[in-house]
Amino acid sequence: MKIAVATDKGKVSSHFGHCEGFTVYEVDKDKVTNREFVPNPGHKPGFLPVFLKEKGINVIISGGMGVKAQQLFSDNDIQVIVGATGDCDQVIKEYINGNLESTGEVCEEHAHEGHCED
Repeated sequence: MKIAVATDKGKVSSHFGHCEGFTVYEVDKDKVTNREFVPNPGHKPGFLPVFLKEKGINVIISGGMGVKAQQLFSDNDIQVIVGATGDCDQVIKEYINGNLESTGEVCEEHAHEGHCED
């Protein structure tokens, strides 16, 4: 399984589309087997769900995300978890241990960087 965490300076980004990039974790059962950082190629409507699908991503974790983006990820068979905060490595541990659930929160002002705070 591959999990992408929208990342800003090692922390979960408050909005996936404006993040510095994605920390991609490969997980086998309950262990991280690989970790890499993939720079954000740019925020264009509809692009990132397809980009991450092509990278084999199964789950996207972010602080916030607009409703359309959440639907596009779902359409690409990528599970969406929003409402996450904190250090990316810690968030992945929480996910692996079954202690991270999506809040279902939707960013209403997703076009404005920095406006999707918790």
